[in-house]
Amino acid sequence: MTRTTRHPAEPFDPMDPMDPLDAEAPENSAPDDAAPAATPAVAPAARPRRSPLPRTVTVIGVLAPLGLAGWLGWQIVGGPDRGTPDAAPPPTAAAAASSTAPATTPGATPSDPTAPATTAPATTGPATADPAFPAPATPTATTLTGRTVLLDPGHNTGSFAHTAEINRKVDIGNARKECDTTGTSTNAGYTEAEYSLDVVRRTRAILAARGATVVLVHDGDRPWGPCIDERARIGNTAHADAAVSVHGDGGPASGTGFHVIMPAKVVAGKANTSAIVDPSHRLGLLLRENFQAATGEPYADYTASQGLDTRSDLGGLNLSTVPKVFIECGNMRNPVDARRMTDPQWRQQAAQGIADALTAFLTTR
Repeated sequence: MTRTTRHPAEPFDPMDPMDPLDAEAPENSAPDDAAPAATPAVAPAARPRRSPLPRTVTVIGVLAPLGLAGWLGWQIVGGPDRGTPDAAPPPTAAAAASSTAPATTPGATPSDPTAPATTAPATTGPATADPAFPAPATPTATTLTGRTVLLDPGHNTGSFAHTAEINRKVDIGNARKECDTTGTSTNAGYTEAEYSLDVVRRTRAILAARGATVVLVHDGDRPWGPCIDERARIGNTAHADAAVSVHGDGGPASGTGFHVIMPAKVVAGKANTSAIVDPSHRLGLLLRENFQAATGEPYADYTASQGLDTRSDLGGLNLSTVPKVFIECGNMRNPVDARRMTDPQWRQQAAQGIADALTAFLTTR
């Protein structure tokens, strides 16, 4: 309710800018709980003409604070598009990760200094890997410090001129076999002995850069051989932590791919592979995985099974007392494999795969 003071009516003047109804509008209005306004003792005979602008400004001055207060209250309670804090959907992981500014509590206005601020958790990198499959550490110059690796380049480029020597039989525990063979070659004459020695030298460089002590069965410095029993003995004497014999196969021309040969359990004569079968099998699996990853070479489609073979007739495995495997890096009689194996860039990839497999074997269990 408002209190109104009326004044005598004035004749209507059509030139007066005030509406006749304005003559009866209250000069002062206040809420019911405000103090009553004082009433003049004597009404003036006539009122001067007034512009509507001051009254408009006065009304705005009164209503604007009330409107602002109402709006603030509406924001606090929650407008039609604002849910309650409990109903607000949680931020997505992507939104939380990309947010760098603190998020205000739902219902608080940005200018409210008392509203507690929350900051999205900062990301520190990729999610933690599955502990069941730990990622291999990046090799460094000290990764293999204190470890010894034996690399055995299959055959010897000079053995062709020493057939009498390499045909001599030696004891491999469960049989007697030739001391060595000449190996195979591509149709163009690139020999297995050349290939294996080149890959072994490249592998040695990678392993040495990682801190390993690398022992070679031969480095092209012998006229022939050595014999298969001596090849095993060199690794045993060096107390190698692991050994790999590198070869190229001479299979049917239609066959392609690589395979890894692991020792069977042989306990006969001077051969006893009981202690090395399991670690050699683990080394063989790592070699298959890393060699294929580095070269893209498929598993052999003419021998072995899924790139793995187990044999008991190889003296270099039967007589070894350290974990050892052979790798037949490809079929040199196949034109596709031969083209790969004569490419120096591909041979570097082959060396990388072998080195990575040995590194993984020696740094994980």
